[in-house]
Amino acid sequence: MHPRFLCLLMILSHPLHAAIEYPVSRKDDLVETLHGTPVPDPYRWLEDDQAEETKQWVAAQNKVTSQYLDAIPQRGEIRERLSALWNFERTDAPREYGGRWFFNYNSGLQNQAVLKVSDTMDGEGRILLDPNELSKDGTVSLAGFVPSEDGKLLAYSISRGGSDWNEILVRDVATGKDLTDRLKWVKFSGISWAMDGSGFYYSRYDAPVEGAALTQKNEFHKLCFHKLGTPQSEDRVIYERKDHPKWGFGGYVTDDGKFLCIHITEGTDPKNRFFYQELHKEGAPVVELLTEADAEYDFVGNKGDVFYFRSSLDAPRQKVIAIDIRKPQREAWKTIVPETKDLLRSVSMVGGRLFCGYLQDAKSAVVMFDLDGNKVRDVELPGIGSAGGFYGREEDKQTFYSFTSFTDPGAIYRYDISSGKSTLWKRPKVAFDGNAYETRQVFVPSKDGTKVPMFITHRKGISLDGSHRVLLTGYGGFNISLTPGFSVSRAVWLERGGILAVANLRGGGEYGSEWHLAGTRLRKQNVFDDFISCGEWLVKEKYTSTSKLAIQGGSNGGLLVGACITQRPDLFGAALPAVGVMDMLRFHKFTIGWAWEKDYGSAENPEEFKALLRYSPYHALKPGTRYPATMVTTADHDDRVVPAHSFKFAARLQEYQAKDGPPVLIRIDTSAGHGAGTALSKTIDRTADEWAFLEWEMK
Repeated sequence: MHPRFLCLLMILSHPLHAAIEYPVSRKDDLVETLHGTPVPDPYRWLEDDQAEETKQWVAAQNKVTSQYLDAIPQRGEIRERLSALWNFERTDAPREYGGRWFFNYNSGLQNQAVLKVSDTMDGEGRILLDPNELSKDGTVSLAGFVPSEDGKLLAYSISRGGSDWNEILVRDVATGKDLTDRLKWVKFSGISWAMDGSGFYYSRYDAPVEGAALTQKNEFHKLCFHKLGTPQSEDRVIYERKDHPKWGFGGYVTDDGKFLCIHITEGTDPKNRFFYQELHKEGAPVVELLTEADAEYDFVGNKGDVFYFRSSLDAPRQKVIAIDIRKPQREAWKTIVPETKDLLRSVSMVGGRLFCGYLQDAKSAVVMFDLDGNKVRDVELPGIGSAGGFYGREEDKQTFYSFTSFTDPGAIYRYDISSGKSTLWKRPKVAFDGNAYETRQVFVPSKDGTKVPMFITHRKGISLDGSHRVLLTGYGGFNISLTPGFSVSRAVWLERGGILAVANLRGGGEYGSEWHLAGTRLRKQNVFDDFISCGEWLVKEKYTSTSKLAIQGGSNGGLLVGACITQRPDLFGAALPAVGVMDMLRFHKFTIGWAWEKDYGSAENPEEFKALLRYSPYHALKPGTRYPATMVTTADHDDRVVPAHSFKFAARLQEYQAKDGPPVLIRIDTSAGHGAGTALSKTIDRTADEWAFLEWEMK
């Protein structure tokens, strides 16, 4: 009998899947005492991603997972539909530099979008850079690009295998050939050209210890200037702070070329510092304008010596302020656009106007003001959804924006600043009938009575009889907002009869800093309570039943899923935790993990340690508990949330799962990272595996 058929027969004949034999995960007797509390960590050896034993464990786990997924009959048809639906042309909004227009373009199933350049705004353009030619499997991605002001040169960064580490190269736009410049060990960096095109500003770390690039803690960021044609070793350090190893620097030149702005962060705290340097004065010092990190100060632009910021200073839902650097005293600051009841999520300065993007219960609204704060008009959007863009310069007469929703792939519009008229620029042709579905927003009471917004999307005319598969997803962290947006993956889920529920949890940024802080540190449990309440509501209102309720989340959302299945294993039928933070006692010891202490707290603090230990997914698992069917996903090049989190959690979950419990699998991708830049073919494969797993386990 063919092994593949035998595997399928075993699954069909044994609904509880007891036939699965998981790889043996060695257990150590390691116990660490923290603040007087003994904490076992039997799978710490899996933190060594270079160890041969870890590599063998990964291979063995992938083999078991692959055999299981191969036997699911509908997996192939799901993958075929994903490929067919993803096969459509898509284009980003164009940006103009020196009379040339630059934009990303994907013909359909290209693993990576290509960068095109055109001499006209509406031209088809020519390919300037094709990342697909940089690797056979599409695992080298274009992480960012910035043309010089005259449009003659392109500085671009690439990522290999999904890593956060980037390399910066420079290409001649006319010839399409690269110059000799190549910068390494770049991470969490933008690129900003000097106005004369002589070089650009970027941020980097020192080279890591050999063999530890994907795990070593990242500290001592520095802002540098690279002069074209010179080796990186000669790059000038513009600013660094050896007395503050956790400060991060972002440098960018103002549109008028007069100032270098230095945005200074510490971890993921939205509160920041802001310094600047006058570029037209040789040897000018760095001026420390905003030193206290007492609020968020997002630089919008300048009009001469007047700097505009979007700020949370005394405004949890943000406002626009102006600071005249000739009179920098706080009492001289001016409020240009006051705080409102809606979150001011973004502000851009284009054509002498301020485009203010608001969130109204997680939906987009855009209002245009002049530089004195007088309202010009509301920007009429195509409907209820998410708008983005509105970028440009002081002299521009037009700008571009995108608009999308859960069921509409959306389009890109050209906006005439003078008349306020929107004109369709590009609309993708996707083989998905969004008119067959509807989205509603509900407000679910959480455990403490807080109303939590949740979007629910499903086929029109369904009966609320508890029979539907529901995918509930959320994030709830780092001041990040989840807004309506089209996803090919989720479109296929909807087509196959599923319901999509997106919860806007505390810890996110949907309602400003107070909403964010309500889900951080010692109040992190609020996030899990919100999510669990949304799941209970969906069951109560008969959208689904517990056996057909699946939860999914990535990164901090992976933590969310891990925490919720350990706290309420009875509520969910299946779970997909992706690249999750699963060991809350050791996350700060790897790469950029220390930066998350602003949201999570730290195990070094006795009080925060107790809170972290209570919900840490790896530590909260209990022997013999019947946990939902779970497929953990991670990737070998994830240097944001190192895969050890998922390794340790999966090993212990397999150990502790009830003997008659559903399967616990881990899927470990290769040459992939935290998510950004993942090859499309890999995304399709992973999604097909996820939807097949959920359908099979919740049938």
